[in-house]
Amino acid sequence: MTTQTTETSSPMDQREDLLVVKDLKKHFRIDRKTVLKAVDGISFSIKKGETLGLVGESGCGKSTVGRTLTRIYEPTAGEVGFGGANIGGRIDRATKRRLNHDMQMIFQDPYSSLNPRMTVAEIVSEGLVIHNPDMKQKERDKRVQELLELVGLNKSHAGRYPHEFSGGQRQRIGIARALAVEPKFIVADEPIAALDVSIQAQIVNLLKELQKDRGLTYLFIAHDLSMVKYISDRIAVMYLGKIVELAESEALYEKPLHPYTQALLSAIPLPDPEKERTREQIILTGDVPSPTDVPSGCRFRTRCPFAMDSCAVIDPEFREVEPGRQVACHLYDPEVMAKEGKEVTVR
Repeated sequence: MTTQTTETSSPMDQREDLLVVKDLKKHFRIDRKTVLKAVDGISFSIKKGETLGLVGESGCGKSTVGRTLTRIYEPTAGEVGFGGANIGGRIDRATKRRLNHDMQMIFQDPYSSLNPRMTVAEIVSEGLVIHNPDMKQKERDKRVQELLELVGLNKSHAGRYPHEFSGGQRQRIGIARALAVEPKFIVADEPIAALDVSIQAQIVNLLKELQKDRGLTYLFIAHDLSMVKYISDRIAVMYLGKIVELAESEALYEKPLHPYTQALLSAIPLPDPEKERTREQIILTGDVPSPTDVPSGCRFRTRCPFAMDSCAVIDPEFREVEPGRQVACHLYDPEVMAKEGKEVTVR
């Protein structure tokens, strides 16, 4: 059910798509009979200068999405359009090199992602050496110093090693490394998960400032829903390899549609003690099924409080139910609800 609107589009709507993903899959073969379906057919797009937040429980496939988009993993199936070019299938060395320039990744653990035997200057300038081999050493050194100051570090830090820095400082080094080749698109894979709470806001504010100054586009992967709301223009919610809801940040938090999204948001503590005491928290029963043995029909049905007979046999379509709002749930499918003898209700 696609709803059309004649309302004036927002400035974000008028921007071009930088990344378009259609039915992306990434499966890992465990043995002859077992396949782990980490990402099992997802579709979304990200506009130039936009931040799309990707959230979900651990093991839902969030990080695999980011690693597949940046070609750390090769996709099993699906289409990925980047800057108008299809990069979803097998790509040649020249295309891979261009993507490594235009796409960069900020990793979750800022310590393990930095080579402990390399100085900060060597880490940050590595991309420059690869993509700008004609750049002279003096120019590289100057560029490294500029990048370190850009991310809030001192240029004197260039000669030090990763173990000499705090977690927040190491993540700033990772950001400087990602920015060195002036990418268009950055996958931030839980970049604040390993940091103290007091440092998390600093890193997120830095990312927002860099986006504003440089027109960067982000896929921000996280499990901290409060922080995702702060940095994201839109949010996609993943469950067991699939996106179950996608909407603008404010709309998603004000009125979550999918039962899984409702449960996730109900777990966020409220700053008002009075409201915190009286609010209803949705407790999901059961464990997340294994991605090697996905339930038939709707994969969330084994934990969903609204599960119907149709949920066991029909995989819900990821459809637009409101302008700018997509959801994969039979509760918003008129045909399925009519079959169940119920009416579609938007809670």
